[in-house]
Amino acid sequence: MPTLEAQPTPFTFPLSKTALVIIDMQRDFVEPGGFGAALGNDVKLLAPSIPVVEAVLAAFRARGLTVVHTREGHRADLGDCPPAKLGRGKPSLRIGDPGPMGRILVTGEPGNQIIPELAPLASELVIDKPGKGAFYATPLDGLLRARGITHLLFSGVTTEVCVQTTMREANDRGYECLLIEDATDSYFPAFKQATLEMIRAQGGIVGWTAPSAAVLEALRHADS
Repeated sequence: MPTLEAQPTPFTFPLSKTALVIIDMQRDFVEPGGFGAALGNDVKLLAPSIPVVEAVLAAFRARGLTVVHTREGHRADLGDCPPAKLGRGKPSLRIGDPGPMGRILVTGEPGNQIIPELAPLASELVIDKPGKGAFYATPLDGLLRARGITHLLFSGVTTEVCVQTTMREANDRGYECLLIEDATDSYFPAFKQATLEMIRAQGGIVGWTAPSAAVLEALRHADS
């Protein structure tokens, strides 16, 4: 069973019971013209995490391990989007409005698709979620338990919003959680750093954090 150097303590994970969770690496958040940009954010700040997620994803795929992708989006009629959320964004570019990549944050639109570099394989789980957390109003928990998954390695965007929310949801449901530090990013770098510190504080109150190099090294060691 591989163990990697992590904070606040080493993290041991059984390969067959571990899943990689890639949060919301979709065009609406990562590329210009999507919802992230509509909120006034610099989407270039998310770019550094993309090749890191690619590398970890490749390592999981090479070993036939469980991979989960999530996408935040709403039904075309916006019936699952509460008014408090619908009001976010510029007055002329809000959820459901037409944008450069189709209707913003609507399931099935081009902007809702995961970026090509991380496109899911047919065998991988894709969870469409209407909220920040991937366990809210989705079948994720049941799907993971059906596969015997107990440990989750997190990546994706943004660190302090959808990644942290999902990690806290998972922790409350009994999963052992680790956030891969350089496989996640935020439009606000200070928020990312604060989130990493919150997760591993108080003896790992939410979980562990570790760099991708430690994750990849542990996976290589598991093969030897």
